[in-house]
Amino acid sequence: MATRVRRKNRRRGPDSSSSFDTTVPSPCLSVCIFDGRPYCKGCYRNADEIRDWMIMTREQKLHVLEQLDTRRKQDIARNLP
Repeated sequence: MATRVRRKNRRRGPDSSSSFDTTVPSPCLSVCIFDGRPYCKGCYRNADEIRDWMIMTREQKLHVLEQLDTRRKQDIARNLP
């Protein structure tokens, strides 16, 4: 007999309706490279941020974008000679 796995509701924010925020464009560059880093080398998002982007609220997306800028700057500084 197969066991049913309950999936938790991954929608976020106060409204659990099926509407998604589309006001903040995805930072995806279609360059998905995880080369030992905890984030993508193309967009600097981690796997959870990539997976959850469509269900995040506007505020959550803007917070992630702020973090991406910091990650990008740190990555550039680490790779300077």
